[in-house]
Amino acid sequence: MTRKTVNFNSAGASKLPVGKPVVYKIQTEAGKTNYVGIAKRGRAQERIQEHLDAGKIPGAKVQIEQMASIHKAQKKEQAIISRTKPKYNEQGK
Repeated sequence: MTRKTVNFNSAGASKLPVGKPVVYKIQTEAGKTNYVGIAKRGRAQERIQEHLDAGKIPGAKVQIEQMASIHKAQKKEQAIISRTKPKYNEQGK
């Protein structure tokens, strides 16, 4: 599926595709993953903006990967969280 990396700001969020569910990673400038999440079809831009508005997760960029279904996105999210254990994800989720 399609992958894209944008800056973690409102301008970057507006460039994200909205046609399919996505798995997203909020990353530091060095590429360390601080948070992993999913967004349903049509909500990628809105979901990233919610994180920006809350201001609780630091980051420099957002990397997304479009998935064929929300179920596949959930499975991928769990695999990434298990492997990378991001600081801002609730552990044991």
